[in-house]
Amino acid sequence: MTPTITAAPPPPRRTAFAEGLDRLRAAATTEPGRLRALGAVLALLVLAFGSVAAWQTTDRAAAADDVLHKSQPLSSAAADIYRSLADANTAASSGFLAGGQESAGTRDRYERDIDTAAAGLVTAAESSDPGSPSAASITRLNTLLPEYKGLVERARTYNRQGFPVGGAYLRYANEKMQQEMLPAAEKLYQKENQRLEHDYADATPYPWAAIALGVLALAALAWAQHRTYRRTNRVLNHGLVAATAATGIVLLWLVVGHSVARAGLDDSYDHGVRSMDVLHDARVASLKARGNENLTLVSRGAETVKVTEDGEERTVDRYDHDFTTDMALLAQGLDRAADLADDRAGRQPVTAAEGNMTEWRHRHAAAREQDDNGNYQQALALVIGAEGSTGDCFDSVDDHLDKALAHEQRQFLRAAGDGRDAMTGLPAGAAVLAVLAAAGAVAGIGRRLSEYR
Repeated sequence: MTPTITAAPPPPRRTAFAEGLDRLRAAATTEPGRLRALGAVLALLVLAFGSVAAWQTTDRAAAADDVLHKSQPLSSAAADIYRSLADANTAASSGFLAGGQESAGTRDRYERDIDTAAAGLVTAAESSDPGSPSAASITRLNTLLPEYKGLVERARTYNRQGFPVGGAYLRYANEKMQQEMLPAAEKLYQKENQRLEHDYADATPYPWAAIALGVLALAALAWAQHRTYRRTNRVLNHGLVAATAATGIVLLWLVVGHSVARAGLDDSYDHGVRSMDVLHDARVASLKARGNENLTLVSRGAETVKVTEDGEERTVDRYDHDFTTDMALLAQGLDRAADLADDRAGRQPVTAAEGNMTEWRHRHAAAREQDDNGNYQQALALVIGAEGSTGDCFDSVDDHLDKALAHEQRQFLRAAGDGRDAMTGLPAGAAVLAVLAAAGAVAGIGRRLSEYR
């Protein structure tokens, strides 16, 4: 019997993908195939470098611009709100002490401070995010501000009529300012400062991803030229040389430009923002000290607090005790401001303010001595008198701190502007040069490929 022979089944048909992969493998074993792959890799690597460089520098340039034009101005605006409220409180107490003799200047100062605070709150509200802590602080201050104004006006009205209850209303207004309004304004200031620091943190880090890609791209281009030289004995490949030059320019621009920008921004923070923060705090301390000094005479011992000194507890005037605390904070702030000042123009007004503060303390001690001896009118003259009063010292301290702040603001604007400008054109330049470098790499490899046709 003849055995039956079964035919072997035909091999399965290969997919188009598998066949294409085989052709790619075959092409990769030839020099033209390897050159095509090399050109593609070089072009992609250079384009990736340019894209990442443009992306990272765009983010940093935007953050630097925010530092200069958004977060720092808003931080200063928040500080102005705080200062204006504290100054309004000081002006209100000064006007109260003058009674029916309140000067137009004192009244105008109070109104100007209230208007400045209200305008600052509007600006801050426009820049705050709905539902944020900053927005909550702004809403709180907008509610408290008319309440405070109402209390001050009542105090003035009763004071002009000679009713002692006017002093109680003024103390209540001061309590609202010190315990509710100024803490809310300080919280707003802290939030804006945090935003400023966040923008600095976004603007100053080195773009390490872009730098690493740039170094890798240069290394790949150098290796490709060395490979071409070994196979052709030609020293230069014009396309690859152009690609290397363009890539090197981008990398150098990236490193140098960002280093200059970082130095400028660091300088603006160290010699601008830090100094302004200290000066703002010192100015507020002087304002609060002046307000407490006035309230010491307004209350006439109605407000006291117990303190312990050398293990012994005693009762002292609350406002005079707070005055001493505020003056200590002012002295600390002026010491720090002098240390941070990096030139004579910044140090001179701080030094002058320190001299005014010292004289202020001497005159305050003389006023307290008169008041303690029952000479109220003499004490009043030493505090709000036309000449030789503590008010003159306070005004001088405030004026010199204002000059120091203006100087530090100019320092900040110059340094931050230089930092921001150092990155001008870098994102677009990196993208354009990367495209040119990729085209050069493709052209250089294409020149080699043409030799095989």
